Amino acid sequence: MPLAPQRRYDMAKKIEDIEETISESVEAAEVTDDAVATEEVLETIGDAAVENELKAEKATAKAGKRSTKAVKEAEAEAEKEARKEIAAEKAEAPKVQHKPHVKKFSKNQKAMREAINADMLYGLTDAVALLQKISTAKFDPALELHVRLDIDPRQADQMVRASTALPAGTGKSVRIAVLSTDAKKSEAAKAAGADLVDSEQLLADITKGILDFEVLVATPDMMPQLGRHAKTLGPKGLMPSPKSGTVTADPAAAVKEIKQGRLEIRNDANGIIHVAVGKLSFKTEDLVANAKAVLQCVQANRPSGVKGTYVKTITMAASMTPGVKLDPIELTAK
Repeated sequence: MPLAPQRRYDMAKKIEDIEETISESVEAAEVTDDAVATEEVLETIGDAAVENELKAEKATAKAGKRSTKAVKEAEAEAEKEARKEIAAEKAEAPKVQHKPHVKKFSKNQKAMREAINADMLYGLTDAVALLQKISTAKFDPALELHVRLDIDPRQADQMVRASTALPAGTGKSVRIAVLSTDAKKSEAAKAAGADLVDSEQLLADITKGILDFEVLVATPDMMPQLGRHAKTLGPKGLMPSPKSGTVTADPAAAVKEIKQGRLEIRNDANGIIHVAVGKLSFKTEDLVANAKAVLQCVQANRPSGVKGTYVKTITMAASMTPGVKLDPIELTAK
């Protein structure tokens, strides 16, 4: 039975709507597939970028580990910050209040200090007589001079090193060693009072660090052999020197002078000269003569690099006595 025209029209319309829906669905599916593909591509690109960034960071870290300079700079910066923190903590910490140190003196020391006028500059003769009077030592003490100079010991042209003969001697025996290649000179030195004259044995002992002498005299031809021992002898003040008269072609004469009272004068690291000018049991005039000889030697060997005031202070003291201040202007006046 044939369909009515209206019914055929309705069915054709439905068929067209279905086909249109199917077509739209296919297009939507294609668009979705394209979006998914695009998103996958973007994700792939993003993963690759992240991976490259990680690789770059690893390479930088690896390069940093290999760079010693970078590591040292980082460590130095960390130490600097740590020091700053420690300094800040110390600054904030409460300061410890120390009790003042009160030195206690014995009865004899108090008596000696009361006998000396600390505000007075003594003359040489008065100072010697005063120290001889107040000393209570049960042995024969040495009388010492301490001369503070306005020099810079770090400068080579401001060093003071010389020697002088004390008119009344030093009052003590000195053990002297002589180095010489000439057997006759060695024998003459021994006759003059040298204690050690065997050069080979002396060099062997010095190499071992055995220094059984107080003064070392050498002839010029022995100095090259002593050069290797400068680090051993120098710090102890035993290295022979032409300035001190211990490098000489006539060791016998040098030994004789030293035994009679030859004294080496040199400044210490603080620019101060410390010398013993005799024993307190000497006569006052002998001690005064010895002290004047030392001061004249110091004045005569004024370094060329020193300008202005040379001798700042002079102090005289005996063993176990307080120091007595002397007048430097009077004693160093020409």
